[in-house]
Amino acid sequence: MRELETGRVVIVGAGLAALTAALRLAPRPVLMISPEALGSGASSAWAQGGIAAAMDPADAAENHAADTIRAGAGLVDAAVADFVTAQAPGQIRALTGIGAPFDRTAEGGYVLSREAAHGFARVVRVRGDQAGAEITRTLIAAVRAMPSVQVLEGVIATGLAVEDGRVTGVRLMAAGGSAPVLLRAPAVLLAAGGAAGLYARTTNPARICGQALGMAARAGAVVADAEFVQFHPTAIDCAEDPAPLATEALRGEGAWLVNRLGERFMPGLHPDAELAPRDVVARAIYAQTQAGLRPALDTRRALGARILTDFPAVAGACRRNSIDPLHEPIPVVAAAHYHMGGIACDRQGRSSLPGLWVAGEAASTGLHGANRLASNGLLEAVVFGTAAAESIAAAVNLPQEAPLVELPIKGTGELPDPQLVARLRAAMTAGAGVIRDAEGLARTLREIAAVESAQPGCEPLLNMTATATLIAAAALARRESRGAHCRRDFPDTDGATGRRSRMTLAEALALRPQPKER
Repeated sequence: MRELETGRVVIVGAGLAALTAALRLAPRPVLMISPEALGSGASSAWAQGGIAAAMDPADAAENHAADTIRAGAGLVDAAVADFVTAQAPGQIRALTGIGAPFDRTAEGGYVLSREAAHGFARVVRVRGDQAGAEITRTLIAAVRAMPSVQVLEGVIATGLAVEDGRVTGVRLMAAGGSAPVLLRAPAVLLAAGGAAGLYARTTNPARICGQALGMAARAGAVVADAEFVQFHPTAIDCAEDPAPLATEALRGEGAWLVNRLGERFMPGLHPDAELAPRDVVARAIYAQTQAGLRPALDTRRALGARILTDFPAVAGACRRNSIDPLHEPIPVVAAAHYHMGGIACDRQGRSSLPGLWVAGEAASTGLHGANRLASNGLLEAVVFGTAAAESIAAAVNLPQEAPLVELPIKGTGELPDPQLVARLRAAMTAGAGVIRDAEGLARTLREIAAVESAQPGCEPLLNMTATATLIAAAALARRESRGAHCRRDFPDTDGATGRRSRMTLAEALALRPQPKER
C-alpha cells in the first residue's frame, strides 16, 4: 500500500461538526475528507428543525439541560448536558456572526419554535425547515475562504492505522473505488456522521451508514450506547430512499397525527400528545402502521397554505410524491433518523485511542442518553466540533503551514456489493428496528455475519457490518426497554436511571452467532 505523510490534521467528514472544527483550528493546517462535494452528502445539511438554545429571556440553559436529561430516559450525563446547553446561546451568536441567516423578529430577536419534549420554544430556525442546509452553506463558504483548510472531495476513508495503541493515520480511496493509500497524520478527527443508513427506512443520506464508527471500532476504540437508534416518527411514507422528512416543527405549529379513519391517536397515549418524546411518538406511528391504519400528519387546520412558504422542504417532498397537504394529510412512517450511540469520547472529543478525536453524530458524548431531545444534534455538533479542535490544538504540536496533499488515486478498489448492502439494511430493520426481541436480534446478528462473509475483504462493508454488529449486540445485551430501545420480551424499564453501555467490537463479536451453512 502506498504511504504518504502530512503535517495537517485530517478531518474525516463534511458536516457541521467537521466544518466547525476546521474553522476553529485555523490557521493551523487541516485536510478535510469528503466523499461528495461539500454540503451534498452530510446529514447536517438535511436537518430541518434547527438548533436548540435558550435564547428567550424567560428561558435558561438550566431549563434546556433539564429537558435534555428528562428526554434521555435516565442515561444523559448531567455534566455534559450542563456543558452543552450553557454554550448554546454563544454558539448561535457565533454562527450569526459568520452569516448564518437565522429567522429574526422585527425587533431583531430570534424566531423560536417549540419541538417535542422542550418546555420552552427554543429551536432557532432558518426559513422554517432550512436550518441545516443554510447553516452548512454558511460554514462551507467560510471554509472555502480559509487558506489553511484543504478539502479533498470524492475521497472516502476506509480504515485507521494504529501503532502501539495510537492512531497514526487513515486509509483513503476514491469514492468510486481505487487502490487504498495510507496517509499518516499528527491527529485524526472522525466527524463523518451516524449510522441510520444501515436501515431500510431512513431519513439520512445514503453514505451515512456507520462508516466512521465502524473504522474506529475495528481499530479497537470503545463504543458507547450503540443500541440507541432514534426513529423519527414523521418520515414521509413514499417510495423515495432515503425518505423525506416532515419536520417536527410542523407538530410544534399544531399539526395533528391521524390515521386513515381520521382519528387522532396521540392524546390517549401521552399528555403532550403530538409533542411527546420522539420514542413514544415513533412507537405509536409504528403500531398504527403495523395495524394497517396508515398514519398521517394533518397540517391543514394548523398551517393551511403556510406550509408551502414556511416549510419549503416539506412542500417540495409532497409535490414530488403527488401529495397535496392543503387538501389531505401527509402519510408518515417511522424511519431511522439519528444514532445516539457512537465512539465514546470525553468533553474534549477524545476517544479511547490516543491520536483519535470524534465529534458530531459519530461520537457518543453522553448528551443524548437513550432518547435525543429534538434539535440537540446540530447543537452537539458545533459544541464538540469546537471542543475537539481546541483539544487537538493544545495536545498536538502542529506546523503553521503544510504542503497540499496530493493523493495518487489509481487502480481499482473494492466497494460493497449493493445487493449485500440491501440485505444488511433489511436485516437491521427486521430485527433491530423500532421493536426488538432476543430472537429477532440473534437472527439479525447471524445475517450480519453472513453478509460480512460474502465479501470479506471489502473495508467499507466491514465498517458497516462492524457498526451493525455493535448496534444489535448492545441491543441484545440490554435486557430492558429504555428510551428508543424497546424490547418486546423485556418491556419494563430497570429503574429511573440506568447505566450507559460500553462495548468493543471484540465484545460484540463474541455475541454474534456464525451464519448457518447454506
